[in-house]
Order: sequence, then structure tokens, then C-alpha cells
Amino acid sequence: MQAQIEIKASARLVLWTLAWAGTLALAKFGPQLLWEPSQRVASWATVAVNLAVGVGWIIAFTRFLRALDELQRKIMQNALAVTLGVGWVVGFSYVVANAADLVARDVEIAALPALMGIVFVIAFVVGKIRYR
Repeated sequence: MQAQIEIKASARLVLWTLAWAGTLALAKFGPQLLWEPSQRVASWATVAVNLAVGVGWIIAFTRFLRALDELQRKIMQNALAVTLGVGWVVGFSYVVANAADLVARDVEIAALPALMGIVFVIAFVVGKIRYR
């Protein structure tokens, strides 16, 4: 029974993740590929849809966490805590270093979520190994 609940919550989370990624891609690339950049209403509409789908993703993720058993939830929450901490520390360290003109060149904003994704995967795997 618990496995079925987890599978259902996981499937919903996957669908919401794909929907969010799709609307994000549409908001990012739509002005260049599908409509003129001067059509700001279309761009704002896709950003609004992306935000709304993002809220749906957050709700799906919280339901996913609630569907996990205690050990899986603990592993996930620990991995999320490490990821959030790294994101805040590295992100704000970069902001401070950049403001003090210590950084030679600007870093793309996409580098931070990429770093956080790598940290999350590593922290999750370490948690799985630790609690075997």
C-alpha cells in the first residue's frame, strides 16, 4: 500500500516537473523562436503560466515528501537542507565578491541551480549509503 502511494506521488511529481520545465523553456525561448520579442504580453503570459505551474510543482513536491516513509523523508530532507545551505552560502558569497569587484567575470545565473542539482544528488546518494 505504501509503495503504491509513493509511486503515485512520484508520478505526479514527474508530471509537474516536466510541465514546469516545459513552461520555463517556453518563457525563455518563446520570444526568440515562437513570437517577436516585442510582443511583451505573450512573454509576460508565459512567465505567469510558468509561475502558476511552479506553484503546482511545489504542492506536488510537498505531497511527494508526505508520501515517503520516515527514512526516505529523512534522507530527502537532509539532502535538501545541504542543497539549500550550499545555494545560499555560495550564492551570497558570489554576490559579495562581485560587489567588491573581486570577480573577474560575471557567472551565468544557471550555474547556481546546476551546482545545487549536483550537490543534491551527491547529498542524496550519501544519505542512501549512510542509512543502508
